[in-house]
Amino acid sequence: MNKKTENGGFKLSSKNKNEFITIDGLNVSNWESENVYRDLRKGNVNAINATVATWENYAQTLTNISTWYSRFNGRSDISLIKSVNDIFESADSDKTGIIMGFQNASPIENNLDYFYTFNELHVKIIQLAYHERNLLGNGCYERSDEGLSNFGIDAIKVMNDVGILIDLSHVGIVTTMETIEYSEKPIAITHANPKSYHNVPRNKTDDALKLMASKGGVVGVAAIAPFLKKGDDSTIEDYVDAISYTVDLVGLDHVAIGTDFTQDQPSSFWKYIGSQQGTKFPSTFTDTTEAANYPKNFETPDKFPDLIHVMENKGFSNNEIAKILGLNWIRIFQEVWN
Repeated sequence: MNKKTENGGFKLSSKNKNEFITIDGLNVSNWESENVYRDLRKGNVNAINATVATWENYAQTLTNISTWYSRFNGRSDISLIKSVNDIFESADSDKTGIIMGFQNASPIENNLDYFYTFNELHVKIIQLAYHERNLLGNGCYERSDEGLSNFGIDAIKVMNDVGILIDLSHVGIVTTMETIEYSEKPIAITHANPKSYHNVPRNKTDDALKLMASKGGVVGVAAIAPFLKKGDDSTIEDYVDAISYTVDLVGLDHVAIGTDFTQDQPSSFWKYIGSQQGTKFPSTFTDTTEAANYPKNFETPDKFPDLIHVMENKGFSNNEIAKILGLNWIRIFQEVWN
């Protein structure tokens, strides 16, 4: 059994190499690459939100989920997360727990019943929209944002009911604010930073982040370089500065990690996620297939121990590190997942 320690971490079995539960709010790496699995274990990452759909429809997403179930059966270093307790079990057994998540509600198509299907398959996190407008609401790169549709409001009610965590990372400002207001459960922004820290379309307004926090939500601070002040010149120290800024803005209990790692992804991946509705490329928001950069010395998940070291050097206490690394995610999962 896992027992909570005075520093806010958890006492785990001797197999676990890290006194802290470590959870990454978003990882969309190339799961055909052995480097990814190796580096997750090197970094002692206990669980990740792994993207299983971005532009896919219902049938395509079922195929992706089937592929993941095949991986669970074929590998000893990962496990499917169905509950919070599974995260602790993954930590104790030296595995990386996979939380299946969508970066878009496109797999729902126009059928709210599909939420129940995906919940039964243990999809635990769903983002309302990805970059552009869909049937629920608007993405952050859409030319206008009218907020939630009637269908979107109904979708929020269903997700609250079945216990799926709502993600708003790529969602437009008005749709973000309305979703937080309509949701009866806390919401997540799994991988974004404050606009007041660095003003790019994908980052979130202070008002949105503060409203999210007031209702118990959590933001995962993104490590992808374009969302950081120094861009491609960013270092691991700059990433920790972004964490500090966000803590000062919304409070310690509402800040976590959401790296948005894309390790070993080929150019075809970047073309796909940068396309309009998964088909038209170049799109109105990007024309590049170049891989994103990450802070120096925090490019891949094997560097999580270095992140802890830098946080310690920057003055974070063990209790603060424990919350940011994993306990804040644990808390919101407990509140939202049924």
